[in-house]
Amino acid sequence: MWKISGVLIAWALLLMLHVRAQTQNRQTFTCGGNITGESGVIGSQGYPGVYPPNTKCVWRITVPEGKVVVLSFCFLDLESDNLCRYDYVDVYSGYANGQRLGRFCGTFRPGALVSTNNKMLIQMVSDANTAGSGFLAVYSAANPNERGDQYCGGRLMKPSGTFKTPNWPEKDYPAGVTCSWHIVAPKNQIIEVKFEKFDVERDNYCRYDYVAIFNGGEINDAKRIGKYCGDSPPAPVFSEGNQLFIQFLSDLSLTADGFIGHYKFRPKKFPSTTVPPTMTAPPTTTARPIPLKYSAALCQQKCKRKGTPESHYCSSNFVITGTVITAVTRGGSMYATISIINVYKEGNLAIQQAGKTMSTKIVVLCKKCPYIRRGLNYIFMGQADEEGRGMIAPHHFIMAFKAKNQRVFNMLKNKRC
Repeated sequence: MWKISGVLIAWALLLMLHVRAQTQNRQTFTCGGNITGESGVIGSQGYPGVYPPNTKCVWRITVPEGKVVVLSFCFLDLESDNLCRYDYVDVYSGYANGQRLGRFCGTFRPGALVSTNNKMLIQMVSDANTAGSGFLAVYSAANPNERGDQYCGGRLMKPSGTFKTPNWPEKDYPAGVTCSWHIVAPKNQIIEVKFEKFDVERDNYCRYDYVAIFNGGEINDAKRIGKYCGDSPPAPVFSEGNQLFIQFLSDLSLTADGFIGHYKFRPKKFPSTTVPPTMTAPPTTTARPIPLKYSAALCQQKCKRKGTPESHYCSSNFVITGTVITAVTRGGSMYATISIINVYKEGNLAIQQAGKTMSTKIVVLCKKCPYIRRGLNYIFMGQADEEGRGMIAPHHFIMAFKAKNQRVFNMLKNKRC
């Protein structure tokens, strides 16, 4: 028995010495730097401690010529915001004027990010209020256009071509993947994209797996054409200029068949739109814009709802249903937090997400017109300001929401404006 106890004590001492050595040899991470080699580890300043405020750190990764950089996040914990406006990590293919592969914050880890050459730039920015441990990522060198469970995407410059999810069509796409295709046409041409087959994990808001398409050469929410998921192929997409950026992202849970899409260049005189070019928009009338801020004159208008959800849908920047969680009066306006039931039109509205719960901020410019009460459900149709807050003026449309309205709004969601 004493012999066994002695062995156990020896093992315990060895374990303590190993842990101590590991602690003493733990890698320390600084703010940015130039990194070379076939593979390595990158962490935010002070990781795993809380990252410092008011910093901008830049890491430049270089792998051997003829290779591309593959970056995978092992850990991500930054201040969460729907638009990643405060603390965030940007990843670029190349250095100066490189193509942005994504902007990340919160705790959601994207799939592997792949550069188009042997260089990659990572930039982390924090504001005055920090809220996490930062990030830890690993990088490695890979052969260009390597296919498999992790690598996809690239720069497409031929007059026509095909793009598809990894493993198509033999099996489902893998979990935890980020693919980015940058399509570039000559300056006097635009790009048409059509999906032949499409099956991406379904969600009402496309929060988990999705395809996002942007005008231009990078991820930019202001230039986003659409965000797609489910099993119905999106309508044909036409670029406004000579560049399109297509991003596919899958989270770490459910997967599906994936998709195959085709693109081709067209003359610039071809109508640029996100629907087939034979469709024409109804004539619009020009009206004097009403400023989205409080004024006594604005709130002296007669408070009477006009029109219907159908007549307001296209002119509204956002359309949501939700429950009023908080409602506070400041000045002549009402500031409310809304727990979202459904999003029919997101527009520029900033939506915060925690798990499967979504919320947003709305300002009713005239506190009693329209009047809302805490705890009740409403349909909100209005405009968003530069910060993504919903703004509701007397001429906008709000009404009490009931379950029987659901069908009408599901039909409106597919309406072409």
